[in-house]
Amino acid sequence: MTTSNSIVERGSGKFFVDLGHPEADAHVLEGQLISCIDAIVRQLRITHPDAGRLLALYWPDMSRLLKADFGEYSLEFLFRLITALGPNANTIFRQPRSPADEKPRIAPAKPV
Repeated sequence: MTTSNSIVERGSGKFFVDLGHPEADAHVLEGQLISCIDAIVRQLRITHPDAGRLLALYWPDMSRLLKADFGEYSLEFLFRLITALGPNANTIFRQPRSPADEKPRIAPAKPV
């Protein structure tokens, strides 16, 4: 039996920072926005193809977006998609969970 000399390091909790991504904060924000889009689509109870038609996205683009393959989409574009989902697309900015989280979080508002 062989033993491994692997070293395990505890992550900072900031995935893209730990990977050394140069635009880590932007990627976190993009991920939060995509999560909001998905939550709003679920709240509206529409299918992904219907959401794609509503947002003027081809089905493959909508599928890639919701799978977080968002490298080609700008933050501005993602905000436009949320706006296009209409009045049910209220998005709120929440305070950080702890002092270690410096940045506010984005989440879809709860339906009234």
